[in-house]
Amino acid sequence: MSYPLSAATPPTTAFAPASTRLWTGRTLTAIAVLFLIFDATAKLLRLPVAVDTTVQLGYPAAVVVPLGLLELALLVVYLTPRAAPLGAILWTAYLGGAVATHVRIGNPVFTHVLFPTYVAAMLWGGLWLRDTRVRALLKYN
Repeated sequence: MSYPLSAATPPTTAFAPASTRLWTGRTLTAIAVLFLIFDATAKLLRLPVAVDTTVQLGYPAAVVVPLGLLELALLVVYLTPRAAPLGAILWTAYLGGAVATHVRIGNPVFTHVLFPTYVAAMLWGGLWLRDTRVRALLKYN
């Protein structure tokens, strides 16, 4: 017996996702998420390294805790399966601001300027590997 698909049903394939693809996606996601949890925690606890770095980047120390709260909110959105693509888009915007900040103050390219891009690539790559909706939207031929 077949059931009609609603418009809200994500596209699926006839085959289950490959175990290797799924676990690679989970691993990429875990690496990025663990780093972002560490970063948000350092900001929320106002650790000297987080405050000093924020000030060195040209921002007032008062923005450290709000940035930590924003990072936690973005993590919640990204880790919610239905909202994960929106979370990835929001993280891309946030991390794009980090790239712009590093460019503005003239930090080294590969270690500072591009580091947020590496994190965004892990977020998107992990999501693409784990989520059939994202693979359907961003097809790789």
